[in-house]
Amino acid sequence: MKRPGILLLVATPVLALAVMLAFNPRDPAPATETGKHASVSHESRKGAKARAERSEEEAEDDEVVADAPPGLAAAAKKDLAQQLVASAVHSTLDWRSSYGSIEDFGDGQGYTAGIIGFCSGTQDLLTLVEHYTKDHPDNALAPYLPALREVDGTDSHEGLDPGFTAAWKAESELPAFREAQEAERDRAYFNPAVRLAKLDGLGTLGQFVYYDAMVFHGPGTDPDSFYGLRERVLQEADTPAMGGSEKAYLDIFLDMHRKVMKDRKPDVGTERIDAAQRQFLNDGNMDLKTPLVWTLHGKTYRVP
Repeated sequence: MKRPGILLLVATPVLALAVMLAFNPRDPAPATETGKHASVSHESRKGAKARAERSEEEAEDDEVVADAPPGLAAAAKKDLAQQLVASAVHSTLDWRSSYGSIEDFGDGQGYTAGIIGFCSGTQDLLTLVEHYTKDHPDNALAPYLPALREVDGTDSHEGLDPGFTAAWKAESELPAFREAQEAERDRAYFNPAVRLAKLDGLGTLGQFVYYDAMVFHGPGTDPDSFYGLRERVLQEADTPAMGGSEKAYLDIFLDMHRKVMKDRKPDVGTERIDAAQRQFLNDGNMDLKTPLVWTLHGKTYRVP
């Protein structure tokens, strides 16, 4: 927000001094105006996560979300979002072909598996198997739960090799485990990302930008996770809900998303931003209208 400039006064010296003291641009603005840029506390990251995951009852938030257009939550757009993520994670638009995928990419996150890349080193794969085992205690992955708890937070395969990958692929042939993957994707990633984006006043493209960033960085509150990334952006820009420009906010968000990716791993490819999301933003396609064309890793994708 721009500060008022010094007034040019034609008045008595006393009056001029009084008015200048009242409007001096060097005086700090009220905390409510500058607080969102000066610093966003770790507690606010937790608060944003709670609002996104609706773990705190917020009737006003519920009304905002209910009044917003469906956006990325509409069935066709949600499927498009999965295709976009699958093109970046699995090099395919057929995201349903990825239930049984499992591989260690050497990125320090252990095994990456399933439709959005649940990782053995980042807790979400463990959480998925725990939730699935509650409903299906005799599943082929349940015996690996102790090992998954031990390797969480590391890239270790200890206790998982040699049988875990085969068990994952076999279990992924079952409709129940496919449903479990989709349910965990929605619970931990898709629904919170779309909800928070709507609360921030973002349209369909912005909702996807949040979702993709949450998939890539994880739904945590540490500085390099999604909520830490959003915190950094809020120090530089207002969301549309705060009165800011949607395009300007998303420009900065994508810049920061890219920077955090590169800071974590300098040789990581950033085409998912540069050749897809940035392209859609520059085209002014805030509603993610199809047809869409983008290129990742030398492969061109088209959604009619």
